[in-house]
Formats: sequence, C-alpha cells, structure tokens
Amino acid sequence: MFFSLTGICLVSGAILAGVNELTAKPIAEAQTATLKSAIKAVTPGMDVNLNEAYMAVTSDKDSLKIYPAKINGQVAGAAVESSTEKGFSGHISVIVGFDKSGKLLNYSVLQHSETPGLGARMEQWFRTDKGHQSVIGRDLSKGELKVKKDGGDVDAITAATISSRAFLNAINRARSAYLGSTDSNTGASPQVDSGTGASGDNTQAADSTKQGGKQS
Repeated sequence: MFFSLTGICLVSGAILAGVNELTAKPIAEAQTATLKSAIKAVTPGMDVNLNEAYMAVTSDKDSLKIYPAKINGQVAGAAVESSTEKGFSGHISVIVGFDKSGKLLNYSVLQHSETPGLGARMEQWFRTDKGHQSVIGRDLSKGELKVKKDGGDVDAITAATISSRAFLNAINRARSAYLGSTDSNTGASPQVDSGTGASGDNTQAADSTKQGGKQS
C-alpha cells in the first residue's frame, strides 16, 4: 500500500509539473501582450521597446519600471508601471503615460479588486470629461493629484473615496518616479524626487474608513 501511494504521488507530481511547464510560456506571453497593449494605449503615437525599460526610485523609496517612449528615435515621453496597496480591497496596479514635460497622456488599470459599481469605476471615471473627474492632460510637473476632500481638485468617484485616493496614489507614485529621474528625457539614472512626493498626502481620512463594505 505504501509503495502504491508513493507511486501515485510521484505520477501526480510529474503530471502537475508537466502541466505547469506547458502553461507557463503561454501565460507569460499573454501577460507580455497585455502589457504591450496597455503601453501603446498610454503612449499614443510613440514607439516603446520593452528591452529599454529602466527602474526609477519614488519619493517613498520604492522602485518603478519606466519604459521610454520615442518618436522618430527621440525620447518623447514614457510609460510607467505603478501600483498601490491602499485600495478599498487592496492592490491596484496601473500603467501611466507621460510626455517629456510631465503631462499625463493616458492611463490603463492593469489589476484591481475594487467593488463593482463603486471603486471599479476608476477605469473610466478619471478619463471622463465631466466636472473635474478627468486626469488626462493634466501637467503633473506642477504637483501631485488629490481628491477635493484632501485639498485637491479631482472629483472622487461617488461613494468610493478610498478607491479614488488609492488610484491617485498610484498615479502620483508614477509621477514621482518619472519626474524624479536625473533626466526623464533620456532615461538616465533615477533619483528620489525631492519635491512633493507621491505618498505625502494620500493617507486615508477618518471619513474614509471601511464600514459595511461602503466607502464615503
């Protein structure tokens, strides 16, 4: 009996290892394809070579990956992978496109677990040209983005302040890494942003505590 069980375990393990090996490559290829698509969306009209990516330090001492974006061989901006753990349901990852001056060209939400109908609306809310919702076209070289409750001018998602703060935290961290580089035009060695950092004012206010699965 012992040897029979051992044999079964060995065979099962071999099958699982084979399945993992067969699926690893397609999964990696799918993830790369998704990343390429997202980068293209946030750097319109620009060319990006994934192999030219470099790491840059944010004001909170984290490191984010930056993909230089070029037009006719000259750096014209970048796509920045960023994330935050401050979402209502935790992790949110985005990719943000900037031009050379720091203007936000576009963004794409790569991953989140926010509440459908509330925080999940970030995918469209912050690009909608209504009131002060949209962050597209904003010049982030002038400072970080904040919701109105935190003294900024960005309209938070209705009933989803925590998610809104988290989304802007991810955007601000991307800004910090990109504009904090020694030379964001050439992708030279990055430095910590000495100006207003991405994490400075994104703490949750008392009115944004999680209660009954709802956000203020």
